[in-house]
Amino acid sequence: MEARIARLEADVAHLRDDVGDIKDDVRTLRDKLDALRDRIEAKFDAVNAALAAMKDSIAGTKADIAGLKGDVAATIATAKVWALLLYFALAAGVLGTMARAFGWI
Repeated sequence: MEARIARLEADVAHLRDDVGDIKDDVRTLRDKLDALRDRIEAKFDAVNAALAAMKDSIAGTKADIAGLKGDVAATIATAKVWALLLYFALAAGVLGTMARAFGWI
């Protein structure tokens, strides 16, 4: 009977050693996962900061485009006036040439 008890005590001692090893492995894994989580959170923070900077840049670009639209509209309006004046000058020139050719003047 004592041999059996000694064997059981040896088996329990091995089980305790194995459980201790498993606990150490779990602690190591937990530490590694914590470090990984911290690195991932740092990456997410960096990405969020980059996105915020991009949003600011996009807002500035939109404002620049709006300003350019106004400039282009003003330039086109000026070009329309010049085109209309040139059309009248061309029509007057053609009518003057026709009047001279037909002897109206």
